[in-house]
Amino acid sequence: MSGLRVEKVVTSGTFSLDGGTWDVDNNIWIVGDDSEVVIIDAAHTAAPIIDAVDGRTVRAVIATHGHNDHITVAPELSDHFDAPVLLHPGDEMLWQDTHPGVGHGDLADGQRIAVAGTELVVINTPGHSPGSSVIYSPEAGVLFSGDTLFNGGPGATGRSYSSFPTIIESIRDKVLTLPAETVVNTGHGDATSVGGESPHLEEWIARGH
Repeated sequence: MSGLRVEKVVTSGTFSLDGGTWDVDNNIWIVGDDSEVVIIDAAHTAAPIIDAVDGRTVRAVIATHGHNDHITVAPELSDHFDAPVLLHPGDEMLWQDTHPGVGHGDLADGQRIAVAGTELVVINTPGHSPGSSVIYSPEAGVLFSGDTLFNGGPGATGRSYSSFPTIIESIRDKVLTLPAETVVNTGHGDATSVGGESPHLEEWIARGH
């Protein structure tokens, strides 16, 4: 087990897509040790995230996907901490909707991100969006699932660029294959585990959304 520490910050704001806007609470995850961290998702407001980092070195601002509520303050945090924003290029169109003309680094499936003496593994899990990715710490037994998998089922797929069959395939083949005791820290709401969700796959498929 690594000395990896996981801290959660919750911020509130809106999510907008396809002409609709919803009020949402987002989980931001700060992952590292006493000296360095990565930030997973950059939702709504920078100040509480900056406060939680508390002067530590930020290695990267990782976006699990490009929906505006997960990247709101990514450029602001990048500037403040002099750290790269990393987003899978499959969500470039979503990024440009929110931050037109602003650059970012890319995430790739299988990429390893070093922090606090361990490595986080990027797993591209399309479905909620084409570039949706989960971030896995094999050493700590923790997965950061963004909006791919929640406590109770897959993320929403009834919107542009999303696909229910694709998210089911991603979850079945890339997430539920992880050890059952893996803690799943989600983009919204309560945490869960791989073993807590895996028995319900057939129910989700039958439900069909």
